[in-house]
Amino acid sequence: MQSEAFKIFNPLIMSTFTIKTHSSKNQIFKPHFYILNKGLNSGKPLENPCPNCFVFSVETEAEKEFYYWLTFGLWQSKAFHPFLIGSVIPFIRIGEFKKCIQAAEEKAKENLTVYKKVIKALKLIHQQEQAIKQKLELIKQYKYSVFAQFKRTW
Repeated sequence: MQSEAFKIFNPLIMSTFTIKTHSSKNQIFKPHFYILNKGLNSGKPLENPCPNCFVFSVETEAEKEFYYWLTFGLWQSKAFHPFLIGSVIPFIRIGEFKKCIQAAEEKAKENLTVYKKVIKALKLIHQQEQAIKQKLELIKQYKYSVFAQFKRTW
């Protein structure tokens, strides 16, 4: 199910977004998300900041959702890997990241119906992944408690 924000987004209007290096000194009041910029997971969208990330700011929540899932899809498909530089700790330059996003945005807007279907599928898979992770955590706790009970008998 699509969120209301995603339905309202008008792809015919050219979006204005800004991508900057994150600094904890700066406050952001516009809708935004973070993007990891160092390591093999460069390009991964994040809800919370980390020391090595960009801030992706937009004007509306609808734009935020559009770009978040666009970035998520690009990251999952390793679309940022050709742009990584550095031999020890690979990273992506902000300009290269922005070019990649702009090219993908153009393609997504050209094929909006297909893009929406892909994003819907990605969201569903992501939800299932989170549910499985929760179940694995419960199994881990259960294994611990089973042996902990056995230890108490010593």
